[in-house]
Amino acid sequence: MMEKLKIVAQSLKRELRVYRLVLKDPRTPRASRALLGLAVGYMLLPFDLIPDFLPVIGHLDDALIVPALVWLALRWVPREVLEDARRRAVAGGPPAGPRAGSRETGP
Repeated sequence: MMEKLKIVAQSLKRELRVYRLVLKDPRTPRASRALLGLAVGYMLLPFDLIPDFLPVIGHLDDALIVPALVWLALRWVPREVLEDARRRAVAGGPPAGPRAGSRETGP
């Protein structure tokens, strides 16, 4: 049982790293960035749209709204951006993109 929990925790940690890399990538559409930001923001809010003390429905909104926002955001992200972010999340590298790693120098 503990081994399964470790695997789930590692998977969740990797996915969060993927989302962070997708947000930082300049190729990610603004709408996707906004939806991922909303999902993270909703998770961090000290209150819910439906209070948690209501049986079933209170926790159901967290279990439906956040995954729906993430799913919708990731549908709009170009496949190559998502694949690159997943590859980098596994490797633990920095975000990629056309401007990643390049520095502009002044005149």
